Amino acid sequence: MKLNTYTTRALVGGVFATFVTGFGSFLLGNLSGYEAKSLIESSLPGINTLFNTVILASATILALMLTLLSVSVGSNSKLKNAHYSYVLQIAKLDTAVFISSMISFLLLNLPITESDNVPSNWFNIIYYISLGVASIHCGAIISVVLMLYNTISNIINIIGLGNSEHPLVMSDDDEDNEDDENEV
Repeated sequence: MKLNTYTTRALVGGVFATFVTGFGSFLLGNLSGYEAKSLIESSLPGINTLFNTVILASATILALMLTLLSVSVGSNSKLKNAHYSYVLQIAKLDTAVFISSMISFLLLNLPITESDNVPSNWFNIIYYISLGVASIHCGAIISVVLMLYNTISNIINIIGLGNSEHPLVMSDDDEDNEDDENEV
């Protein structure tokens, strides 16, 4: 999968957000098993809210991307395949975020703190894993939103502002080359 400048920037933004949100958990230092267990119990409602929000946002983004596609197809400007490749990249990442958020949400809602069979030293690991997973999903949804912003700004430039010289607008020469490729 080839990454363009906009996609790379969006992914860097998501990775940065992951590190910023994950850094806070390491400021706490070493925790005992009991401290980690109580922190899991107190942070779980916030993490559940985060995952609910990410799930809702990613599902909504997927649905609204159908509108983006219909606007793209219905425009007077013929768009290059690169535009549709960008939209496909967003859809793939958004779908991965949706699925992984749903699975993480379900796993983190297991009543692990109520179980007597879990050794107390495991709660440290569980706590840091839950914060790490939440940070990764935070960065991932930020990447999706940044990628979507880039695509929407391209559409606004092409359709709304009528920029026929935009790199994603197919020129007459590009159409001739595409016809030649289809004949081969």
